[in-house]
Amino acid sequence: MKRELQHFYIGASYGGNQDWFSSFMMRVGGCAAETACDSSVFFALHRGLTKIAPENVSALTKEEYTEFAGKMRPYLSPRISGIDRLDIYTEGYAKYLRECGETRLKMTHLNGTEPYEEARAAVVRQIDAGYPVATLILNHRSRKLRDYVWHWFLINGYNDTENGFEVKTVTYGSYEWLNLDELWNTGYERRGGFVLYRIDE
Repeated sequence: MKRELQHFYIGASYGGNQDWFSSFMMRVGGCAAETACDSSVFFALHRGLTKIAPENVSALTKEEYTEFAGKMRPYLSPRISGIDRLDIYTEGYAKYLRECGETRLKMTHLNGTEPYEEARAAVVRQIDAGYPVATLILNHRSRKLRDYVWHWFLINGYNDTENGFEVKTVTYGSYEWLNLDELWNTGYERRGGFVLYRIDE
């Protein structure tokens, strides 16, 4: 079974792209802010939470998106160690949501040390309910996943195939399908994990 959430395009870019950011630190370490911006645009477009995204959310330009990222930066500012814990992301993004007057969007954690089966079940549950999954990967032993090392991104789809359970990862203005078992089991003791969204009506 394959399930994908609607996302959004900015020109030919599938979502935002931290390479657009004017600040060097944001280009290098703005992935958490980008993930929060993409989440905000998604929830404004597809779940009606319009207060948390730019007014022109249905037709964002690259310039408007980068301006939005600048507004998100104080809540998820790049730092030397990176935003390397789930709680740093949820506390920063929750503060942004509160200051926008949006209290319905809630977040919980699934730590990367939880078994793969828990991660797979969480992805299915979230996507089926209409929520993307904010994801943090720290170190990883697979060289082919080097672009995901110390990185925040979204998962917005899954595909249960004969070759394994794949997830649709969204980052740097594009997406790809990756095996979740390989992505989740990094080979390191310290891991990231998932931020799981829900809307309290």
